Amino acid sequence: MSRVLRILVAVVVLFGGGRSLAAENAQLTRGTAIIDPDLLRKLDQSGALSISRLLQPERNADVPRTSDQLFASLPQLKEIPPAIDAEFDRYIAQHKQASPSETIGVGDSFDVQLFDRAVMKAANTRFVLAGIVNRMDRAYVSEESCGEIRLIYRLTRFETRPDGSNNVTRLPMTFNLVMKARDARQTDQNGKPVTCAEVARRWLGNGDWQGLIGSRTVPYDAMMDRIETNIQISIAPKSTLHDFRSDYLLKVFKYDAATRTFEESTLENQIDRDRILADDALRRDFKAWLLAPANLRDFDRGTVLIPEEFLAKAAIAPTPAGFDASDLQPEFGMMQGEGKGEGKGGDKSDPVFTDNDVVGALEQAATRGITMENIRSVAGFQRRLNDVTCSGCHQTRGIGGFHFPGVDWLADKASNSIIVPASPHFFGDQLRRRDILTAFAAGKRPDFSRGFASRPQTRGAKELAGTEYQDGWGAHCSLQNAGSGTPDRSFTSWTCAKGLTCQAAAASSRIGMCFIKTR
Repeated sequence: MSRVLRILVAVVVLFGGGRSLAAENAQLTRGTAIIDPDLLRKLDQSGALSISRLLQPERNADVPRTSDQLFASLPQLKEIPPAIDAEFDRYIAQHKQASPSETIGVGDSFDVQLFDRAVMKAANTRFVLAGIVNRMDRAYVSEESCGEIRLIYRLTRFETRPDGSNNVTRLPMTFNLVMKARDARQTDQNGKPVTCAEVARRWLGNGDWQGLIGSRTVPYDAMMDRIETNIQISIAPKSTLHDFRSDYLLKVFKYDAATRTFEESTLENQIDRDRILADDALRRDFKAWLLAPANLRDFDRGTVLIPEEFLAKAAIAPTPAGFDASDLQPEFGMMQGEGKGEGKGGDKSDPVFTDNDVVGALEQAATRGITMENIRSVAGFQRRLNDVTCSGCHQTRGIGGFHFPGVDWLADKASNSIIVPASPHFFGDQLRRRDILTAFAAGKRPDFSRGFASRPQTRGAKELAGTEYQDGWGAHCSLQNAGSGTPDRSFTSWTCAKGLTCQAAAASSRIGMCFIKTR
């Protein structure tokens, strides 16, 4: 077992990792996430789960470093600030070109108010541990690693008021350190390889990393996979020119063990829409690849891994994106009926995927014995094309552009805080994730498939029935199932609980929201 995980285990055990999770979402996250405010406070303040300790465990620093110290002292992070700066510069230039009459900058006086990049390297800010999430449901990406464990940090500013009291402000940026759930070289106390079943059993039994201590070590950086950042890059208050809008910048930095640095990478399944639409060869290749029966099956299950040649290295997730198809959505312009002559990227008026392309591909898959679980129509294909991307998923049932803004354990009476640590999408997906951990623990091959981001899979239907996560007040539903047109086979289970009705949330959308019936 790596020294990093031994540190993690020791700290969690020391501070009582087996205690129950906090508040009303504790049962949903049992065994799949650590969101207990008291535990996270102790883990953070001990310094043992700080970013600097995990990346440089040999230093044994017990005090978390401020942001300026973090980026100055850790060479592994040197590529991150300049890459983010470059994205800000591109974003500003694009906005000035698209909306020359609007001002853009840091502060309330601007029409579009930018995130202040200076706080990323300030002496009075630091990244605070805000949650730990088990993602063994992603083991299909790398079975050898048994999936991922994510340590999520929230950028926070600490200030002293004139009267000497402290003022703490959580800033709109998360820093996600993604680690492998195990390294193939890990061994337990008896010198035997650590299995995925063992990792899953420990999480299900304790909700932490107890029992992962091995008698041998692996290099600490063997567990590192990547860093994901999510920044609310701008806010544009409602004006005579537009409605309220908030944009989120998503970036990924993959760990390179050879150079021992996190390097800018493509985002998983983040299709580079504008580049594909502008390149005839890329259009043709992307369509042929995605509609191939084996790839279409994985696309339907939500386990597809789109080749890097079609992907982007950054994404902007505008919110709210609304229910109607629009340029705010990552796939817009790729499907028939969405184009309007020349598109955003100078694309041709013809789509990448026609309705006949999709129907034909579904028929071809059926002749080969492939049963579709989610995509049974053109509308289902279009929805998956959006929510399989990072930005499309973050636009769906999120908190702004976040799915995990994190536990605010710095608040007074954090255990009773009305600020939820994660989005409806996050909580609605926990039963699926636990089902996968349960299969791992039993030595079975898990079902890694997932439904659409808007609705959990029916495997959690009993536990989630009547909640906002599935069919309760505010849940997404199918207007066609509610009598508005012929039911769409991709959304047959998207109904509302008793006493609620599916009501339109947008003029032309097939999807609505569950609300109380009105006379």
